[in-house]
Amino acid sequence: MCLTASDIKVEADSDVPEEEDPLAGTTPATKAEQENVVSEPQLLHVEVHPYSCSVCSKSYTNPNSLRKHKRVHSQAQAFPCDVCNKPFTYQNDLKKHQRIHTGERPYSCGVCNKSFSEQGSLKKHQRIHTGHRPFSCGVCNESFTEQSSLKRHQRVHSGERPYKCGICNKSFTEQGSVKKHQRIHTGERPYSCGVCNKSFSEQGSLKKHQRVHSGEHPYTCSICNKSFSEQGSLKKHQRVHSGERPYACGVCNKSFSEQGSLKKHLRIHSVVRPYTCDVCNKSFNEQGNLKKHLRIHTGERPYICSTCNESFSEQSGLKRHQRIHTGERPYTCSVCNKSFSQQSSLKKHRRIHTGERPYACSICNKTFTQHGSLKKHQRLHSGEYP
Repeated sequence: MCLTASDIKVEADSDVPEEEDPLAGTTPATKAEQENVVSEPQLLHVEVHPYSCSVCSKSYTNPNSLRKHKRVHSQAQAFPCDVCNKPFTYQNDLKKHQRIHTGERPYSCGVCNKSFSEQGSLKKHQRIHTGHRPFSCGVCNESFTEQSSLKRHQRVHSGERPYKCGICNKSFTEQGSVKKHQRIHTGERPYSCGVCNKSFSEQGSLKKHQRVHSGEHPYTCSICNKSFSEQGSLKKHQRVHSGERPYACGVCNKSFSEQGSLKKHLRIHSVVRPYTCDVCNKSFNEQGNLKKHLRIHTGERPYICSTCNESFSEQSGLKRHQRIHTGERPYTCSVCNKSFSQQSSLKKHRRIHTGERPYACSICNKTFTQHGSLKKHQRLHSGEYP
């Protein structure tokens, strides 16, 4: 169903009672200046606020909004909520507030039947159906359905970061962002998993966690159809196909597809190797590497293929082996689309396209694309025939 903005009619807010104009004595402009004030439809785009409160200097786009605001200063908040005691200046504002407690949502969308507690919220929602985006950025012309969205967007251009953390003074463009940030200091974790009660500081983190229980994998690789619970995991996986290795070691220039792999590698250059084998005294920078090494001495091969019962000392060895049975070839050349079961095979293959020959004979300087080819060649010089 296609609607236009004119198809949706929302009654004007008639909740504010008529009374003596409190704008008397407040002068946004002289009569001549008033004639030059931009009309309200235009104000939505340029955000002119010519009506200022003489008490607190807060400004508004139209006199009615200022009139409402001035009552905060001039009248007692005589209408308290009987549930939470929050006071209100107008009875109608109290009525709107009470819907928080009652759950009443009297304003329904005629298109999708979604209901709202306030008429203004319905009006904003209906722009989803009409496509009406009345708030435009004067810098880049991007348009928005809500004025608050435009205001947040404009901070991209202005660099304004009005929300500051009271503890560390870090500043943010949105109030929601500073609220999330402050949980680092307070330790607050308001989002709890209904299955295991694990709690999180952000709703997005809870959503990711819940996929552990649901098994949902909404992110799918377009090349091999493998699916993932997180977008970041998909991004990492796609580097298997692309061969991208964006994390480079600053010492030896070796590059890695994951930041965690680079972090582990950097320990090779570190002097600290706290894990020592009690059989041969070889030392390691990670306990996991020592554990793998010990299998050389014990002969332990705990990873067994369920198809042919061949066993392996490392899980990665089993994984590579299983591709013989499954036919899986997850490593694809970006030049000719040839695929391989092992990443090392893809790396060797790429040298056909790049012309790289990294293995050089120390005697005659002849170069080779593979280490095995160099080894065979060197037998010509040594006279060795295995």
